[in-house]
Amino acid sequence: MGGIIWSIIIGFVIGVIAKFVHPGKDNLGLVMTTLLGIAGAVLMGFLGHAVGWYEPGQPTGFIASVVGAVILLAIYGRTRGAA
Repeated sequence: MGGIIWSIIIGFVIGVIAKFVHPGKDNLGLVMTTLLGIAGAVLMGFLGHAVGWYEPGQPTGFIASVVGAVILLAIYGRTRGAA
């Protein structure tokens, strides 16, 4: 149970950092910001481990998770702007 709560907290922090780094106004609430951070961590965790960029527990994984969340936020902004 502690691992799930820790993942949610880290996901929220990653989502907040991604929203801070990404330019523009993103109307995402608390839940969507947390899901954005978790999705970015999962995306870059899978990609980073598959390619061999880093191992679990390295600080690079946190940075890559923020980059993944920013990428997802940019995709979200483009698809929402196009609709």
